[in-house]
Amino acid sequence: MAKRLAQFDINTRIRENAEDLAAALDSHMLKVFAPDARKVLRQFSAGEAAQMLGISTSFLRKLHFDEKIPEVEASSGGRRHYDAETLLEIRKILETTAKVPGTYMRGRRADDKVQVLSFLNFKGGSGKTTSAIHAAQRLALKGLRVLAVDIDPQASLTTLFGYRPEVDFLNSGTIYDAIRYDDPLPFSQIIQKTYFTGIDLAPGGLLLQEFEHETPQALRANVQPAFYARMAAALQEVEDQYDVIIFDCPPQLGYLTLSALCASTGVMITIVPNMLDVASMSQFLQMSADLLDVVSKAGANMTFDFMRFLINRYEPNDGPQQQVVAFLRQLFGDEVMVAPMLKSTAISDAGLTQQTIYEVERAAFHRQTYDRALDSLNLVNDEIESLLQQAWGR
Repeated sequence: MAKRLAQFDINTRIRENAEDLAAALDSHMLKVFAPDARKVLRQFSAGEAAQMLGISTSFLRKLHFDEKIPEVEASSGGRRHYDAETLLEIRKILETTAKVPGTYMRGRRADDKVQVLSFLNFKGGSGKTTSAIHAAQRLALKGLRVLAVDIDPQASLTTLFGYRPEVDFLNSGTIYDAIRYDDPLPFSQIIQKTYFTGIDLAPGGLLLQEFEHETPQALRANVQPAFYARMAAALQEVEDQYDVIIFDCPPQLGYLTLSALCASTGVMITIVPNMLDVASMSQFLQMSADLLDVVSKAGANMTFDFMRFLINRYEPNDGPQQQVVAFLRQLFGDEVMVAPMLKSTAISDAGLTQQTIYEVERAAFHRQTYDRALDSLNLVNDEIESLLQQAWGR
């Protein structure tokens, strides 16, 4: 006679699993980022520094020789190493003698509006968070002031910045506190400094789900500002401190995503090039249009500077993927980004230690694999930066 499976209370089991997983993640963080369990950004080689600054390595050496820039830490072999703060200082020095304003300090100028960029898709696993954090870091390394806003209750972006949402922001401290209907906090009070020079974070966490639950009741009570205007209204307090604000949206078309869209000036729709994802995106676009029609009629601003489809996890040698990409380019033309984000073991392996390609050491990977991933990300993110510059009229 077959042995009957023991029954259990699902809520108890899930809670036990959650507690076990949280403890394991705490242990992992302590091992990876000991002793204080907080991340720090590595230093960069002279070659990496020159590439980010947009100058040659020989010119960088000459700047040191002429004592025009501060000296930096050097290894026993004489190789210089640069931290992100020093790179920013060098940018500011180079900008003072640049023939064309904005050559080295590429952020917005007095009359430019802040650029607010949403990374979104209805389907999970399309690479929104990976794309958002790499874009934020590349832009910061190029001298822009970035605010990363995590509006996903799962808070993956917050985790990648070295925080533990389930511990650090369990009861307060997330973006929810700034957009909630009952006594919202000033946006400045929830912003966290990060280890990455040039990037601040508005954290996400499970509390954000409360916004989805409370909004229907707020709509019935006609609470103002309405849900679609609350994010934009909250950001007004701090937007003058940043060049670009990046939203990492949840994989659903709820009130949080709509509020981010209504605050945005640009949209990046990530898509994995297979027909199942394309079919899912078709439904997502139709639902988005219908819902945005409703909030537009209610008075929301629907004016954007650009919208682009970002091909994610692309494998150039995959024939069916090539066909899907060709199909999308034929259908959407210039709205499909020129540079795709390649699928790479370097990107996924870096994620094992909650890092990005810009954070990990090149020596930790096969050189060709790392360079291929880095080149792909740079092309994507430099194309994003060019869209920002065009929106500023440059």
